[in-house]
Amino acid sequence: MNDRHPTPPTSERRLFTRVSSWPEARFLGAVLRTETVGGGLLLLGAVLALIWANSPWADSYATLGGWVPWPGGKALHLDLDLATWAADGLLAVFFFVVGLELKREFVAGELRDPRRAALPVVAAMCGMLMPALFYIGIMLVSGTDGLRGWAIPVATDIAFALAVLAVIGSHLPQGLRAFLLTLAVVDDLLAIVVIAIFYTADFSFLPLLAALLPIGAFALLVQRRKTWWWALLPLAVTTWTLVHASGVHATIAGVLLGFTVPVLGGGAGPGLAEHLEHRWRPVSAGVAVPVFAFFAAGVSLRGTDLGGLLTDPVVLGIAVGLVFGKAVGVFGSTWLMARFTRAELDRELSWSDLFGVACLAGIGFTVSLLIGELAFGAGTAAEDKVKTGVLTGSLVAATVASILLVRRNAVYRRIDEQDRRDDNQDGVPDVYQQRPAAPN
Repeated sequence: MNDRHPTPPTSERRLFTRVSSWPEARFLGAVLRTETVGGGLLLLGAVLALIWANSPWADSYATLGGWVPWPGGKALHLDLDLATWAADGLLAVFFFVVGLELKREFVAGELRDPRRAALPVVAAMCGMLMPALFYIGIMLVSGTDGLRGWAIPVATDIAFALAVLAVIGSHLPQGLRAFLLTLAVVDDLLAIVVIAIFYTADFSFLPLLAALLPIGAFALLVQRRKTWWWALLPLAVTTWTLVHASGVHATIAGVLLGFTVPVLGGGAGPGLAEHLEHRWRPVSAGVAVPVFAFFAAGVSLRGTDLGGLLTDPVVLGIAVGLVFGKAVGVFGSTWLMARFTRAELDRELSWSDLFGVACLAGIGFTVSLLIGELAFGAGTAAEDKVKTGVLTGSLVAATVASILLVRRNAVYRRIDEQDRRDDNQDGVPDVYQQRPAAPN
């Protein structure tokens, strides 16, 4: 470590401190690069759905989503159409990867230290509470019967948010990216809890109890580092089937299975969680989430009063919750913590950086659309309103955040260009050896 720039003592509590080591920064960078590709594919699936749903062949899009490939599976609750398979089946892979990420964060990541975890946890909680309050307020003022959708704007889409940050924030401080990733992971965990508690219908206890058997067998194998696909896959499918039959949303099965995987390796190498995440992330980012987006984002605007649709209370509640609720919740809670506790913003960051990321957290897509389906039902009159609200709010949030962060990225780019003029013999960027004050 450069003696001219000593690291602050561990007793000094600062918010958003830089990622602690170069290997951890490389790991985070690899995750962000993957999410960039996944976010692009997610956007592609949504754009294709919008084009097809508003084309002369819109009926074929609806027919494809409503096709039931296995009509004889009613006894096992498997007589599902393609759109439902995408939401209940493929998204289970996405939530399995989320479960692995959550486990890693709690065991070996930012959330393992309660003091470091306090900020993103509080920011995530307030970043979910405020959008819900904005939505509920608009429903009450308008007198619209749409309160069941209060949770639609509470979720941040990891793939979209990290993809936007990776594209526009090539020179932003790594600690800011780590904060967004941790906040999004906590956000996903809380969204999972919301789905399990508030959007579970026709609950049946026995199938859920029976699901503990394949989960236990899966846990036993992974704890012993046995990665036999011919054993783990049938156990995972059995778990999914039983959880689905219980009435709990089937994606919860993916989270439960992800939690069973050990994070720490027996030796110096990475743990099994990182290995499985490396294997399944391409399936999640490249197949599961884009296919879900394709079936979920196809809102038809043909013959629609666009002005009336955009001013509908449900659409407004979702969009305002994502754009304003997220920014107020994340930024406001962080400012209050810095104001009324001894914690301080790290010298390498400014409040402008934080506000840009708070706006970026308003990008809601995957989980928001899923909650919308659970709240109002697929094929209902409110479905297009939910999709319009989510797409509009996410687009506005992404645009505002991009404008703010592009400006900040230009400032940090000039600093990095100056750093690259210095000799760097050890292969570790100078930015990880010193802690310059944040530019205004």
